[in-house]
Amino acid sequence: MNAFGLIQIGLILLCTTIISSLQCNHLPLQQRKLIENSLRLLDKMGKKFPQQCLREKTPFRFPAQVLQPRKKESVGAAIEEIFQHIFHIFSKNLTLAAWDGTALDQFQNGLYLQIEQLEACVIKKHTHYHRSKEVSRLKLKKYFQKIDCFLKDKQHDLCSWEISRAEMRKCLQLIDKVTKKL
Repeated sequence: MNAFGLIQIGLILLCTTIISSLQCNHLPLQQRKLIENSLRLLDKMGKKFPQQCLREKTPFRFPAQVLQPRKKESVGAAIEEIFQHIFHIFSKNLTLAAWDGTALDQFQNGLYLQIEQLEACVIKKHTHYHRSKEVSRLKLKKYFQKIDCFLKDKQHDLCSWEISRAEMRKCLQLIDKVTKKL
């Protein structure tokens, strides 16, 4: 390969690195817009919370401390982990939820886009998890397992989905609050 070809390849790599870093610099703003859209879609998916489901509410207790580390990268990794769990929950056995299918599809696509953006900007830069990150991952896993078990115990009925939808709304609101501070 000649010198001109090597220069072209180098320029292409430099441009993609610059473009990628520019996108990552604007990640909090992009995330806030996507989260606002996700919250809107969550509302659009279902109707008002059914009164008959109020007695079944369960305190899942979101581990808010996972969104309060000192480094932006740790927060980004926790948010990416949360989005993956939400995506996983909203990707199975939704037949009894009786939600707007278009809004649900848009919600899932938005979550996927957020996961992709965070992976590109945060996860690739920091492949080694420190003990605190691992503890955060375990707390999040435990929290989302409670929700998953709740759905299974209730056989994915309407109320269990509505309660889970309300809980996911709380998660997204917390993330929105954190990203506004970044």
